Amino acid sequence: MSTYTIFIILIIFVAFLLVIVVMVQNPKGGGLSSSFGGGGTQQLGGVKKTTDFLDKSTWTLATLLLALILLSNISIMSGLGNTESKTLDEDAIQNVIPETTTGNDTNSDGGTE
Repeated sequence: MSTYTIFIILIIFVAFLLVIVVMVQNPKGGGLSSSFGGGGTQQLGGVKKTTDFLDKSTWTLATLLLALILLSNISIMSGLGNTESKTLDEDAIQNVIPETTTGNDTNSDGGTE
């Protein structure tokens, strides 16, 4: 497997985890913690800690996803440079680039520049 494939698998896995963590949260602050503690009125039993854990895990997963995307982009760019240099051989380069003449150049009327 190439490094690009590994990055794609990791990106999909982290994105899936991020969706799960975001879906567990309630937009009004309840979410998973409200089912354990009754809407935040009771601080015992780790209800506050559950909200903190979900908040921190959301930011951690989002940062990890961004870093993986940037690293996969770097992986693609480094891979393109290697394949491009392998496809060109010296004969093809000489056919595309004309030879330059050295010495005095002459105009069409026979004079020198």
